Amino acid sequence: MLETLYHAVGRGLAAPQVGAMVRLFVMDCSWKDGHAEPQVFINPEILALSDETAVRSEGCLSIPGITADVTRPVAVTLRWLGLGGDLQQQGFSGFAATCIQHEIDHLDGVLTLDRVDPDARARLLADLAA
Repeated sequence: MLETLYHAVGRGLAAPQVGAMVRLFVMDCSWKDGHAEPQVFINPEILALSDETAVRSEGCLSIPGITADVTRPVAVTLRWLGLGGDLQQQGFSGFAATCIQHEIDHLDGVLTLDRVDPDARARLLADLAA
């Protein structure tokens, strides 16, 4: 999955996006800045979300060429299994927190288009159809 992520020039990729119906995603938020830090999250579970939110423009490998402004919490505490089966827990903030929430949305069958108001969704769908 990491190879697919890098080839698609993405920063996160959820297993359902490549046809694997398991709760797993990969993420590397810094590789485009010159230092790769690939991470694998198996059975991720959000334990806490910050009250503070921010709007970020989100792209998605599932809907190329479309970006949507999505409001999300700026920090998240996550628990997951690592590749070796070890239980991990960590807090993430900023872009990493956004990416994690975006990929967990994929695991739950939610796209960025589902996170915007109806007018914005209609505009984005029109752009997608064009």
